[in-house]
Formats: sequence, structure tokens, C-alpha cells
Amino acid sequence: MRLRCAVLDDFQRAATELADWSPLADRVDVVSYADHFADEDALAAALADADIVVTLRERVPLPASLIARLPRLKLLIASGMRNSVIDYAAAEAHGVTVCGTASSSTPPVELTWALLLGLARGIVEESNALRQKGPWQSTVGADLHGRRLGLLGLGKIGGRVAQVGLAFGMHVSAWSQNLTQERADEVGVHLAASREELLAESDFVSVHLALGDRTRGLLGPAELALLKPTAYLVNTSRAAIVDQDALLAALHEGRIAGAGVDVFDTEPLPADHPMRTAPRLLATPHLGYVSRANYATYYGQAVENIQAYLAGAPVRRLP
Repeated sequence: MRLRCAVLDDFQRAATELADWSPLADRVDVVSYADHFADEDALAAALADADIVVTLRERVPLPASLIARLPRLKLLIASGMRNSVIDYAAAEAHGVTVCGTASSSTPPVELTWALLLGLARGIVEESNALRQKGPWQSTVGADLHGRRLGLLGLGKIGGRVAQVGLAFGMHVSAWSQNLTQERADEVGVHLAASREELLAESDFVSVHLALGDRTRGLLGPAELALLKPTAYLVNTSRAAIVDQDALLAALHEGRIAGAGVDVFDTEPLPADHPMRTAPRLLATPHLGYVSRANYATYYGQAVENIQAYLAGAPVRRLP
């Protein structure tokens, strides 16, 4: 019997373009969905006859209640090797094998700098004015050279963001609850004494932390109030690390110069979400991991995972 593989959230129809699925052609029918299923009922209906599901990052929660409604599901593949929205115990209880893929840190590093530079030089505003016959030069750019870049998190992504900042001639500081002097010295940055010091002294702050109990709401009203009125905040990590209401208030009240955001409390972002109309905000629709090379890895390794599963030797198993 042929198997059915459902690829979720294939917004750009890239899954079959950037990977070769032909090795599965004799056993598996692949169906990709370009629209996001907003609730569990819609997902359960769409996946009722799916033997294999390929899900993108952590966009689609797969709780026990949903897994129990998918009687044919045998293999679940998530892009990346860490996923907090899959109920692994439920998957095991229902005989579902869960596998992941590699994921590059390069795309989110590059997007972080796209947002930061776009904010600093008013790229969107100036481009729109030029194309719409608006004013010739209406903003004054913020300098990077000689300014302080504060990084919340100095892991794989944060460390590479730091290297670019140093190349621009910025003074780079970093802080996280577990950051050591040894790691700061390795990257060549200043270890801030506290979160408060980093926020108060930085001209640009960029978030590069994993979401967890200790980081959820890490930047609330009190923390955002420490930022300079000329400072910019960039978040390409997870929305819940920054209190969304507090950020919106700071933007509307002009208490910070601006923010660059790639992650949101609800994704895809509802049409009436206040983030869509917030002033001083440069926002992108969670593009941090979205690049041709990363997608080729995600879907290419998804094919490998399916082949290995069908051969009785699953690879890249999660968790």
C-alpha cells in the first residue's frame, strides 16, 4: 500500500522545488499545504489519512490530543533537532517515530543584521519615499561604528552576530544567566555585569536566547524602560522572551528609537494584530531560518529520514 506524506506550512511551495523526492516515488505520495491550519480540528481533518507528516520548525503544535486523532501516523519529521511543541511521550505511546533534520545558524545571523541595518539607516522608510515620490532624505541614520551592541545570549548565533558587530567597529557586550568570562573572551566581547547594565548602556540590543522558564518575559516593562530613547531592539529568537504589550507601548510612546522583530506571539500574524501597525517597527514574517540552503537541508534530509524509516533504521531521532 502506498503511503501518504503531508508537508505542512509550505508557504512558498519550496518543499518539492528544493529537494529531490524521486527516491520515494514508488512508495510515497507527497502532498504539501501552502496554507496554515489554524486549529486542531482543521489539522486533524487534513492529516486524517497521513502516514508521514513533515512540519516546519515549531510553528505547528502536535500535542497528545492531536496525535491521538491521527490513527495512520507513523513518522513525524520536524525541521531542526529541537522542537518544544511536539508531545514526544504521546508520539511514543501511539507508535509514532519522531525525527529531525540539521539546521544552519547562518540565516538567522544574516537576518538579524538585515533588521539592524534596516532600522539604523531607515531603509524601508527611505525606499518607500523614493518610490512614492516622497521627500528626498527624510531620516538621519544611526551610526554603528563606535556604538555599543548588547547581545542577550552568546551561543552559536549570538557569537556570530558579535563577530559582525566587531567587524563594523562596534563595542560588543553580552549577557545571559549562564554566560562565562571564558566564553566572552573566546568571542572577544565584554561580559556585562548584569542584564540591567547591558540594557542601559547599549545602543543596539539583540536577543539570541532559547525560550524557557528562565527567559520567558525576560524583557518586561521595567527592563525596556532601561533602554536609551535612541536605542534599537532586535528580536529574531522567540517572541515570548520580550513582553509584547510592553514593547508595543514603548514603540507607541516613542520611548525607544525602534525595534526589529521577526517572531510573534501568534504565527502567522492575524490581520488585525497590533504589531502590523505599530510605529517605529521593522517586522518580517519569521524569516530567520528561511533560506534556500536551509530549506534544501530541511527537505533533503526529510527525504533521507523517510528512506531510513522505510528501511527499518530511522535516523536523526528526536528528542
